[in-house]
Amino acid sequence: MSTFDELVAALERAQHPVFLTGAGVSTHSGIPDYRSKTGIYADQISPEELLSHENLRQHPASFYQFVKTRMYYPQAQPNLIHREIARLCQNGGRLITQNVDGLDLKAGNPHVIEFHGDLYDLYCQTCGQPVDAATYLHDFHHQADQGIIRPRIVLYGEPIDSERLRQAVMTMQLADLILIVGTSFRVYPFAQLLQDAPASAAIYAINREPIWEPGIKMIQDDALAVFKKISEVL
Repeated sequence: MSTFDELVAALERAQHPVFLTGAGVSTHSGIPDYRSKTGIYADQISPEELLSHENLRQHPASFYQFVKTRMYYPQAQPNLIHREIARLCQNGGRLITQNVDGLDLKAGNPHVIEFHGDLYDLYCQTCGQPVDAATYLHDFHHQADQGIIRPRIVLYGEPIDSERLRQAVMTMQLADLILIVGTSFRVYPFAQLLQDAPASAAIYAINREPIWEPGIKMIQDDALAVFKKISEVL
């Protein structure tokens, strides 16, 4: 039996599958990944500094310019991977995503933990008032009080939201199957979530690059092609 066939059988049996996704899912919706030659960080000497809490605090215009021009794709739509994961989450499945593009919510997924936040969840740092994306993409100053608007995403130098982390850990503890999709699984603490899964949970990964973690059954292929096959047989 191929690894793909094993995965399909595992998905059929699973009562509480958990999907862990990254940027390789949304590249098929026209959103760049981070570290490839055409990624968000391409041609940037210190991208971690640009996306840091310190840069937002000291140089809000620099932060805004980088985020606005490199990370926002408001016309992007969910692709087959988003839709299939949403379907598989209708009956006991859960999704924990590193992506901040909001496409899983657009796909109608009822069970999403956005581990690193959401670019489209915006607020004024002075008054706390929520702000819509169209307003932010026009100006990063809040017209009501000239406060700096920011997206509710995790920046370098900031901790993961404690409630979001708690929910992710609880979700992993209930998993009987884990499927990693479209991520090299090198970003922490996201990659540490596997430590919270039961030892009995089978772990599969679909990614172009191999993931060097013990116990992972690897399907080294394009995620869209694999999920197209899943949609045809499951």
